[in-house]
Amino acid sequence: MDSFFDLFDPSPSSGSNSDSDLRNGNEDPVMMSNERVHSIRELLHPNNESNNELVLKGIDFNRGFLPPEPQLGNIEYKLKLINPSKQRFEHLVTQMKWRLREGNGEAIYEIGVSDSGHLHGLDDADMTVSLQTLNQMARKLDASTSILRRKSLADHRSVVEVLVRKIPDDQHNIEVRVAVLGGADAGKSTLLGVLTQGEFDNGRGLARLNMFRHMHEIQTGRTSCISHETLGFDAEGCVINYKYNEMMTAEEISDRSTKLVTFMDLAGHRRYLKTTVQALSGYCPHHALIVIAAGNISNMTREHLAIIQALDISFSIIVTKIDLAPPEPILFELKNLLTSIGYRKVPYLISNQDDVLNANAHQSVEQIVPIFCVSNVTGAGLDLLIQYLYVLSPGISNAEKERLEQQPIEFQIDEIFRVSEVGTVAGGLLCKGVLTENSQVKVGPLQDGSFFSVTVQTIHRNKAPCRVVRAGQSASLSFSTVEPMPALRSGMVILPDYESNDVACGCFFFQAQVSVLFHATRIFKGFQTTVHIGSIRQTAIIEGIMGAGDTGIGTNQSASVLFRFVRHPEYVRSGMRILFREGTSKGIGKVTQVFPLKTTLNTTG
Repeated sequence: MDSFFDLFDPSPSSGSNSDSDLRNGNEDPVMMSNERVHSIRELLHPNNESNNELVLKGIDFNRGFLPPEPQLGNIEYKLKLINPSKQRFEHLVTQMKWRLREGNGEAIYEIGVSDSGHLHGLDDADMTVSLQTLNQMARKLDASTSILRRKSLADHRSVVEVLVRKIPDDQHNIEVRVAVLGGADAGKSTLLGVLTQGEFDNGRGLARLNMFRHMHEIQTGRTSCISHETLGFDAEGCVINYKYNEMMTAEEISDRSTKLVTFMDLAGHRRYLKTTVQALSGYCPHHALIVIAAGNISNMTREHLAIIQALDISFSIIVTKIDLAPPEPILFELKNLLTSIGYRKVPYLISNQDDVLNANAHQSVEQIVPIFCVSNVTGAGLDLLIQYLYVLSPGISNAEKERLEQQPIEFQIDEIFRVSEVGTVAGGLLCKGVLTENSQVKVGPLQDGSFFSVTVQTIHRNKAPCRVVRAGQSASLSFSTVEPMPALRSGMVILPDYESNDVACGCFFFQAQVSVLFHATRIFKGFQTTVHIGSIRQTAIIEGIMGAGDTGIGTNQSASVLFRFVRHPEYVRSGMRILFREGTSKGIGKVTQVFPLKTTLNTTG
């Protein structure tokens, strides 16, 4: 089996192609030479000193220094780790445990770097001892280590970056949920087919056939519903997908992987925008990949970018089809879009292995948007994208995860299935708590706002049965009940059976503090819009705008607004994020007050 560095080739030397492209007989149109990469970087940052300082100095491993060691997060600098005392060793282990908690099971150690970020480096003997000590620290916590990169300095000294990974005791692997968006015909399904099946596309859509779930999707080539696929990695960083062996299944990929990337292939056509927004709002992905075909940025792609920005989801951009068109024009468009007032992001072109690790380490802090240029036909650039997915962090600390797990369960239903000999199956995301088989729960709200008691019979995750699902994980549930099961719908929730009727109750009316991102004129009382709250997607009417009088609210204005659902009650609680849209109009906000249906009925009665 290939090693980590065999799978992810080091950055190519000047004027040469990567080994993988030479083996495949392919010429990489993006990374043919350092001059080409330099010209594209100049295109992204012409005469922009602040961006140049940030991208080329502040986070560049090759400039001789790094940013000062962050107090929070999962990155740790160590000048050397040579023969520590027993007390010092225990302190280092405790420190590693904390960094792993901050990174949800993953930490990055820079060996040979001072706390100020200066690259001092170590000679070969000291580096060998330091790495041995780091391995002993990791073994103490049942964690694994893998070297990400090594930089040579003067006087035969070097700096090494190491990934430390510890899988939680009650989990098989570390999971990252990634949403894949972009306009129609951008190549989203084809890209996922190449990544998960391990075979390049033939240029006529062969790779995407495994992603489709309906006949009309195969006939039109357009995704219309949410499709879930997985890509696994073992401890050494080797890819585990359906090409790993001839009889590979989704369950085996999950079992063999120490890290699992779960992709959500979302629709790109405007007709299915409501499904795409519901998936982003309901499944709460850790990261998003915006796929753009080399050529131009479609209006649908701009819409997806605006929604991602509104929901505050970190994202990267994949420019595909570079075997058909040069990427420079689209990169220039992206530079202008991402640096505009609405985004204020820093585009960061990924051209080698160092770029991948730099971007991942500083993406959240520096507002960096990594940009990859790939071809699904020739395979150009895919190695760098795969390595990026390998080091991509879930972005939520273990402490926050534990806090959510200690709260009462709240499972948002996003999809409903009918399975023969099983009955109704509900798929969705567990937002809070820990849910186990045979748990007594309530599902609702029904039309009168009440909840129905059921028992969770079986749980499936990543197409494989399991006994427990934890906060932040998506799953499918089947139920057993004495009485006939009421019809379930997307937007319902599952709550603990012990919750009082006051808590477990739907509502028609709720109040939210909202900001209008865009509206052609102004919004007044009576405005009808589609509201997204978690997995909820329903038409609502604005019944009142506090403090706006007869003037209403317009673009970039905020107000407290009273909404009323039109069709049926929903379970809403204070603090939930709300996104509303109607045509090109968009707004975001948070729920501030809820008026439960039973309370409303008692008051009016």
